[in-house]
Amino acid sequence: MRDFTKDHSALALNTASLGHNLEGKGAGWSPERVIDACAARGYGGIVFWRREIGARAVAIGDHARGAGVPVVGLCRAPFLVGPMAPVAVWDDFQAAIDMAAALQAQVLTIVVGGVAAGTKGVGDSLKIVADHVAKAAPYAAARGVKLALEPLNPVYAGNRSCLTTTRDALDICDAVAAPNLGVAIDVYHVWWDTDLPRQLARAGGRIFGYHLCDWLADTHDVLLDRGMMGDGVADLRAIRAGVEGAGYCGPCEVEIFSAEDWWRRDPAEVLDVILGRFRGVC
Repeated sequence: MRDFTKDHSALALNTASLGHNLEGKGAGWSPERVIDACAARGYGGIVFWRREIGARAVAIGDHARGAGVPVVGLCRAPFLVGPMAPVAVWDDFQAAIDMAAALQAQVLTIVVGGVAAGTKGVGDSLKIVADHVAKAAPYAAARGVKLALEPLNPVYAGNRSCLTTTRDALDICDAVAAPNLGVAIDVYHVWWDTDLPRQLARAGGRIFGYHLCDWLADTHDVLLDRGMMGDGVADLRAIRAGVEGAGYCGPCEVEIFSAEDWWRRDPAEVLDVILGRFRGVC
């Protein structure tokens, strides 16, 4: 495993950790201000949400690279299925890929959406997801963008993600067989899965992202009460050992949705605590 106590260049900020994924949350720092604050602390990368970028993808990407904190990912593709999917899914999917390419982001994360109307269980919905991803993969490849399927915790299966296990994510990758399609492993969503070690070993070079936070034992909100690394019950080092054992050596992206705690703090404090925890407990 990499030694983060001596080198934290693998540390990347997902701006959701500052509340920037939701309108009206967080301190509202501009992308440039966040980039510069990360650069001052030696962060190695940054991941933005589409709502922050707007029509400024090229300028923001240039600023990030100039500061030495490249944009390593973009959140996210639209929901592809289920009650929260847009009507024009393909148009939105293309727009997300185009934004990632303009930022020169390495990876576009895909949260797939919930259960399709008129169906029960997740089987039919996962087939729809596979069809959308198969269509998008060549378009993304032509623009130099990797697509990362992110399974979510099963509590979100109905509306946000019918994809709940690394196993099912890799099954879709197997079916589509596109070299630019892989998975993102988020501690918050997979920490509970006793089959995870076997699936990580199966993943090989198809892990395109690794997301850090923690699951609080007494979480009050399954969406907006994630823990800072070390404050919860996830075995962070064991999960990273499995991820890196599968060959992943890319950015470790800290993504903490925390409406009542970390989003209420000064972003400078949050960035400092993230750095300390990354070096100490991850």
